[in-house]
Formats: sequence, C-alpha cells, structure tokens
Amino acid sequence: MNSKRFWILVIIVFISGLSQGMLLPLMAVLLEQRGIASSINGLHATGLYIGVLLASPFMEGPLRKFGYKPLILAGGMTVILSMVSFPLWPNLLFWFLLRLLIGVGDHALHFSTQTWITTFSEEEKRGRNLSIYGLSYGVGFAVGPLLARLVTIHEYLPFYTSSFLSLIAWSFVFFLKNEKPAQRESEIDFYSIKSTFGRFSQVLSLAWAPILPAFCYGILEASLNSNFPVFGLRIGFDVNTVTTIVSAFFIGGIVFQIPLGIISDRIGRKKVLIAVQLLGSFVFLFAGIFSASPLLLIVCFFVSGMLLGSNFSLSMAYMTDSLPKYLLPAGNLMVGIGFSFGSILGPFAGGLAIEYLPSANFLYFIAISLGILSLSMFSYSKSHHGQVK
Repeated sequence: MNSKRFWILVIIVFISGLSQGMLLPLMAVLLEQRGIASSINGLHATGLYIGVLLASPFMEGPLRKFGYKPLILAGGMTVILSMVSFPLWPNLLFWFLLRLLIGVGDHALHFSTQTWITTFSEEEKRGRNLSIYGLSYGVGFAVGPLLARLVTIHEYLPFYTSSFLSLIAWSFVFFLKNEKPAQRESEIDFYSIKSTFGRFSQVLSLAWAPILPAFCYGILEASLNSNFPVFGLRIGFDVNTVTTIVSAFFIGGIVFQIPLGIISDRIGRKKVLIAVQLLGSFVFLFAGIFSASPLLLIVCFFVSGMLLGSNFSLSMAYMTDSLPKYLLPAGNLMVGIGFSFGSILGPFAGGLAIEYLPSANFLYFIAISLGILSLSMFSYSKSHHGQVK
C-alpha cells in the first residue's frame, strides 16, 4: 500500500514539475512577443511565489480537517482549470491572477504530497524517498521547456497539453485511501489560522535550522536562473554558453539527488547538509576566481549542483527528523515558505551584487551565502526534539 501510494504521489509531482517548467519560459516568450517590458515580464513571474505565500497560512487547517487526498484533488483541479483558462483572455492582469492561482494550487498539491510522504516514510528510508520525490519534480521541471516548444505549432497548445497531462495524473489520486495528519488531543481549535501561527512558532523554536537549506536553495535556484545570465553576458559570454553553464547546475542536482538522500539516511541529515554547504561555498569561490573560463564554470556548476541540488528534499527530511508528528504539516509549510522567500529575495540580492560589487561578485555572493548557512547550522541542536508530544 505504501509503495503504491508513494509512486502515485511521485507521478503527480512529476507532472506538476512539468507544468511549472513549461509555464515559466512559455509565459516569458508570450509576454515578450506582446511587447511587454522585461521588468514587467520578470515581475509577472513572481505571481507563482506570491500565490504560495498568500496561501500558506490557510493550508494547514483544511489538511487537518479533510485529509491529504481532498487537498491534493483541490490543488490539482485549481492548476488544471487555471492552465486551461489562459487562452480565454490574453490579458496581462488576468494572466497574473491565473499564475497566482497556479501558485496556490501547486502549493496545496506539494504541501499535501510532501507531508504525506514524510508521514508514512520510515526514518531509515526518508531521505531516499524525499530524494526520489525531489528528483521527480526536478526531471519534470527540466522537461517542461520542451513542452513549451509546442507554441511553434499553436500559441496555446502547450496550455492544453499540460492541462490534459495534469488531468491524467490527477485521476490517479482517486485510487488512494484518504488519511489525516496526527494531531494532539489536548489541542481543541487546531483548524484555526491562530492555531496555525501558534504551530509555526513552535516549529521555529524547535526546528529553525532545517528551514535554512530550503531558503538557501530558493535563493540559489532563482538567482542562477535570473542573475547569472545577466552576469555572464556582462563578462562576455554568449547566450548559448550562459544557458549551458546554468543547465550544468540542474543536471548535477538530478544526477546526485538520490545518492545524497541515501547517504543522509546513513550518516545523518545535519552532517550531510553542513558538508554540502561548506563544499558548495568553496566551489562557488573557485568559480568566482576563474569566472573567465566557461569550461571551468561548467564543471563548477555541475559539481555545485551535485552538492546543493538536494537541499530542498534534505531540508524536508531534516525537518521531519526534528519534529513530533503533529507538527509535521506546519513544519512542511515553513520549509515551503522559506523556499518562497528565498526565491523572491535571491534575484533582488543577486541583482544588487552585480550592480554594486566588484568583478565576479555574483559568484562570491553565492559563496558567502552558503558559508553563512553552514556556520548557522553548526549551532543547531535537536535537544528539544521529543519534548513536545
């Protein structure tokens, strides 16, 4: 039963990654073709993350009240209906609202599936399971831009194709038996927003460190996609070179996602996370020193992807290790919120670094951020774990 449930959830997340990976470049192209300014185009892309942040405080109550399956169905249906609605009215504000709704729907889907997987996964297999989950999303996200090429056949064909694939994956959820998260008998009003924020406070006091890798990965993923192309073009690389270098990072993450999760199961999440942040910091420092060499940058980005591409899934696993079960929904929400804040902050901070700091500054900015993260995690101890039942 666990195996069947796990692989259905993995398939759902793969299609979700595929849809998101398609939507980002597709919308950028469509808005560019309509003459929208690049600054507005970039701001428009934040709709997804704004949707995540707006929805986060309201997710835990419905999950506890109705269970995992209804929230996955609601999230999936929101994404499907939003995706198929893009062709109805090609308006900038309408499309932004649809992206916001997709952010809400995707967050409901991911929050439910992540929490469900962390709940039923045995501790010795948790890192592996979440790595497979992360790999599934990553591969889907990487394949997504290929789906966007259908725009050359018909402008709206990618939207219809994504909606159809999402509908097929969504239908698998009906084969699953619903479950609800564990909760404390002593907690009466556990469905309210006030109660959710109370659990957020508990998560921060018990397990603030597991949020940091997800926050850092948000900075890393968004700034590499948004800032590095600007930095690369400014130091003389062409577009093909820049995209190859960035792709090397994500390919490295896909290649080493599962091995790193298995290693974390065997030697511990904290040791692995501190080690990969420190090593990643040195790799980006090395990349900054030799930033004039495209070949060395490709190698550095591939190695850094191998080290850091599992940050989000390991963050989820570490959060699960550090909390009692009744706090897992709130803990998973905090990991997602951390990632979203990092995704919004990363391009802004990276842009400031490119604008105001000396040559090769962007890569040094990443190196310093990773170094600070690893030092912060040294001070974290799970001494409170298990005290709150």
